[in-house]
Amino acid sequence: MSLFGDGLEAAVQKAFTRPAPKSAGAQMRYLVKQLKGTKAVAQMLRISQRTVERYVKDQIKKPRPDLAARLEREVKKRWQPQIRARARQKAATTGGIVIDTQARMGYTAPIGSTDEDRVRHLTVALPPHYAARLFDAQEAGARDQQLQQIVAEGLKEVYFQDGGRRAGSLEEVRITDVQHLEFEL
Repeated sequence: MSLFGDGLEAAVQKAFTRPAPKSAGAQMRYLVKQLKGTKAVAQMLRISQRTVERYVKDQIKKPRPDLAARLEREVKKRWQPQIRARARQKAATTGGIVIDTQARMGYTAPIGSTDEDRVRHLTVALPPHYAARLFDAQEAGARDQQLQQIVAEGLKEVYFQDGGRRAGSLEEVRITDVQHLEFEL
C-alpha cells in the first residue's frame, strides 16, 4: 500500500463530478468499454474471459472481496480522466495542495538547536510548485519514499522556515511513523 500515492489519488477523486459505478456489472461494463474487450479486462483482473462476460450480462452479481477491491480500484483509476487532469492542473498552477498529517517529524540543523524528532499534527497549504512536483513524480511512477521526500521539502519551506523568515540554517526535514495523512486540492 502506498500511503502518499493513495492519498494523492483520493484527493483527485474528490473532484469527480459524478460517482463511479457501484455494482459489479456496471463496473465490468465500464472496464470492457474502456479497454475495448472482455479479454483485456480478464487479463487485467486475473480472471477468465467467461467470468467477465457473466458480470457484463449480470449473471454474476457479487464478486469475491479481493476481486471487488481490484475491480473498484481499476474503475476509479480510469474514471473521469478529464476531470482528474483538470483538478491536477489547477492544483499544480494556481491552487496548491493542502496536507493534513500526523507523523513523527525531525530535522537536521546546526549544533545547539533542538532537532529531536517528535509527533506533530500539521495542516499546511503547500504552494502549487510542490503539487506539480508531487503529481509529476506520481505520473513517473515514483515510490512512496520519493513522494514523502517532496512533502518533507515542502513542509521544510512552508512550515519550518516560514518562507525564509526563520530557521534559515535548517538542512533537512525527516518524516517517519506517519499515523494520518490526507491531501486536499
